[in-house]
Amino acid sequence: MLEKTFYKSLLKHSFNIPVKIVFWDGSSVIYGDGTPEVTITFKEKIPMRDITKNASIALGEAYMDKKIEIQGSIQELIESAYESADSFMRNSKFRKFLPKQGHSEKESENDVQSHYDVGNDFYKLWLDDTLTYSCAYFTDGNHDDLTKAQIDKVHHILKKLDPKPGKTLLDIGCGWGTLMLTAAKEYGLKVTGVTLSEEQYRLVKERIEKEGLQDVAEVKLVDYRELGDQKWDYITSVGMFEHVGKENLGLYFKDIQGYLADDGVALIHGITRQQGGAYNGWINKYIFPGGYVPGLEEMIGHIEENHMQIADIEMLRRHYQRTLEIWDMNFNEHRDQILDMMGERFTRMWDLYLQACAASFESGNIDVIQYLITKGPSGKNLPMTRDYMTK
Repeated sequence: MLEKTFYKSLLKHSFNIPVKIVFWDGSSVIYGDGTPEVTITFKEKIPMRDITKNASIALGEAYMDKKIEIQGSIQELIESAYESADSFMRNSKFRKFLPKQGHSEKESENDVQSHYDVGNDFYKLWLDDTLTYSCAYFTDGNHDDLTKAQIDKVHHILKKLDPKPGKTLLDIGCGWGTLMLTAAKEYGLKVTGVTLSEEQYRLVKERIEKEGLQDVAEVKLVDYRELGDQKWDYITSVGMFEHVGKENLGLYFKDIQGYLADDGVALIHGITRQQGGAYNGWINKYIFPGGYVPGLEEMIGHIEENHMQIADIEMLRRHYQRTLEIWDMNFNEHRDQILDMMGERFTRMWDLYLQACAASFESGNIDVIQYLITKGPSGKNLPMTRDYMTK
């Protein structure tokens, strides 16, 4: 009886859409007016102590283990929880921070490999043809093909640098190489990509050799902190700083400043919270070990502290929401293959992750921001207006 009272207190004001809750004893309650849009069924009780310790971990694991079933859109359910002012997801009573995380070079290597080395065959099932695992850029509202939107994102980033042929570019966290190789082939740059993922390293190396780009492109399986004294005219880093940890953000920007040539330009693209930095217990445990989403003020502070200036800043929240929705659609179109490949618990986990992240962007709980940074006075060698970015 006490546990059911706790659950009712937890969930009563947690959604801004009508939701039906079915408890483990078969009883049910509807919160909100109208026909329920989502039904949550608790197959068994989740201990109160687990929820109060870390609600995201307890409820996420319960879904992975089929102790909770959800009928309806998970994205819509979680988005409504973020939108509700009294939701447990916004109540400090239930929001717990994780213990301090480690981000030594070895720990960072393990964190990256635990996520990206799941296998290229897995990612090929639901990413686009370029194997780009970051926010796309939709130039035609929600109607663009994902592959086109990912290629448009690459050009959007590179155009912001105003790159000149023959100059050099460092891509920190190069993924499967689409950005760096596009820079080499279409912008005439000499490029270096770095990754800690062995799967990504092998594929990028194969692409360089297959396309005959050995004279203008190289990929290194190395921690970005170990690149020595070399300088580059341009630096890009997409979806990277979320993995370095709160305690290393300042050092990350110090390295960028150190690797940039005088008056060099960097485009840093990644998830940022406008409300301030945060961890998510479940995502840190199962998806991105060591992950931390910094706050906007925090990011700007580190840029300034390392003697760089911001030339341009752009929010792409809605673009990442749409990207994740397409990823999840692709994921579920191949769900049977993924079940055979990875098992049911992993499949439920990944589907939950994609929909939860889409909801988080949709609600404005998180954002994705591009920071155009210059080493020296802001935009010193860039055009006077932003028009050049879209030509």
